[in-house]
Amino acid sequence: MSTNRHTVSALVEDRPGVLNRVSSLFRRRGFNIESLAVGTTEEPGISRMTIVVEGPPSIADQVQKQLDKLIDVVTVETLNEDESVVRELALIKVACRPDQRREILDVVDIFRGSVVDVSTTTVIIQLTAAADTLNALIENLRPYGIREMVRTGRIALARGPRTTATHQHETEEERRFHQEIGRLPEGELPFSSK
Repeated sequence: MSTNRHTVSALVEDRPGVLNRVSSLFRRRGFNIESLAVGTTEEPGISRMTIVVEGPPSIADQVQKQLDKLIDVVTVETLNEDESVVRELALIKVACRPDQRREILDVVDIFRGSVVDVSTTTVIIQLTAAADTLNALIENLRPYGIREMVRTGRIALARGPRTTATHQHETEEERRFHQEIGRLPEGELPFSSK
């Protein structure tokens, strides 16, 4: 059985405690989150969670089914690598003597990155790319001395006209209700742990 990374995209209510409920679900079920990115979407009140888990192909289905049980989750979809645009952002602070600066800038240019800060002893490089490209840049910068680094984790959208947006899955009546009343009632939000 093959083991690989699976990208799950979940649209969730933009409310306090949602991230805690999702991460608690992962903890209870023993799923390991390799990367998690959360951000706003085109629809007010909805956030997109892009979750990467590693394991056999069946784990993506298990994650999707468990997330679907949470009341805060509007929709969940597993994104296939070949049918998605997948990116990460990295900021990398590299030790840089003045005589090395041109050499480092040439490496950054090869990877289509950019320098966003320069000091007398360091440069900060920004790159948005697929994970393998980021890893290759990091390996090329390692000999200069990486002082510190941060990566966002994977974010992804389906290629072509297919979307995971909520407005694509709702009837007109449901859309109108959610716009007027809201998606969830106020107060404590119950969730299913089974």
